[in-house]
Amino acid sequence: MNIKRNILLNPGPSTTTDTVKMAQVVPDICPRESEFADMMKKMRQDLVKIVHGSQDEYTSVLFCGSGTLNMDVCLNSLLPERKKILVVNNGAYSSRAVEICEYYGLDFINLEFPVDELPDLAIIEETLKNNPDVALVYTTHNETGTGILNPIREIGALVHKYHAVFTVDTTSTYAMRPIHIKEDNIDFCMASAQKGLMAMTGLSFVIGKKDIIEKSKDYPKRSYYCNLFMQYDFFERTGEMHFTPPVQTVYAARQAIKEYFEEGERNKWERHQRVFEAIHRGLEELGFQDVIKREWQSGLVVSVRYPDDENWDFMKIHDYCYERGFTIYPGKISNADTFRLCALGAIDESDIVDFFKILKEALLSYHVAVPVLYGDSRS
Repeated sequence: MNIKRNILLNPGPSTTTDTVKMAQVVPDICPRESEFADMMKKMRQDLVKIVHGSQDEYTSVLFCGSGTLNMDVCLNSLLPERKKILVVNNGAYSSRAVEICEYYGLDFINLEFPVDELPDLAIIEETLKNNPDVALVYTTHNETGTGILNPIREIGALVHKYHAVFTVDTTSTYAMRPIHIKEDNIDFCMASAQKGLMAMTGLSFVIGKKDIIEKSKDYPKRSYYCNLFMQYDFFERTGEMHFTPPVQTVYAARQAIKEYFEEGERNKWERHQRVFEAIHRGLEELGFQDVIKREWQSGLVVSVRYPDDENWDFMKIHDYCYERGFTIYPGKISNADTFRLCALGAIDESDIVDFFKILKEALLSYHVAVPVLYGDSRS
């Protein structure tokens, strides 16, 4: 099939290969067949392998849904009775974890830091020291709203020092940045298929320690569909998801995992870095400014300030680029007008070079000054 190729510079879903798209075209099958269960078992093992986890110590548990479903699962399932969650919060996606805690009525601490700064490890340690009832600590690896990369290995060391469980939202880093789950002091991480794996929306997964999942069987049951132990236990006993899986999406994910290992962890990360560097070069040539310090960026997301130009209109620029096969995305910082460009998906440096030609055309078409203008001292 001749499928139009769009370059998605949004933070997911990502540009996919045609082979991943076509993997969805399969004969109809009942997901309770042993053939399908065998495929799911292999996928679960491969998902652990991607983060270098021991199959004896770690497992993966699959769910239907986006990355937010994983957040729900971990927060509601892994908190023992009469214990507390600490959310290390410096962005929109950790703020979403706070909202989940509020909706479930969980006892939690919202430890907030500025969205354009790294969390302060000393404050995290002091909070853990003063709150011995904290049993679960939650943060985001790459805050996708800004592109800031949180120091999860250092945070995880503090979490374990104070005998808590460390859960990390790796939705936008899993299968992109190399992750070593044990060395990074992660007890549970999570992702969804449409991001780093470059597959399709609708399949998500939690990767974590078997012994903690099994211990959580005795924790309060706060959700029926989103209970981690129940889904894990059903997989272990039957090889199947407890509820109907997204069959065609699973086949696409299987193909994407195959392509991940064929490309290789190092080669894939080097490709994402090429794309990231090309994004920065293009922005610098046009005069755009970052929000986050370069040394704090994840290598995946660049948050860009709107220029101070009366002719700038994000939606007009977006539509111009979209009509020509490129998608850019609005920002997610409450106190700043920004847009985002992401080094995500089946794209490479040449795609970014082509994009900036179109972006420059769009700016000139709408009479936005090039290089773009800023009215403060950063210009």
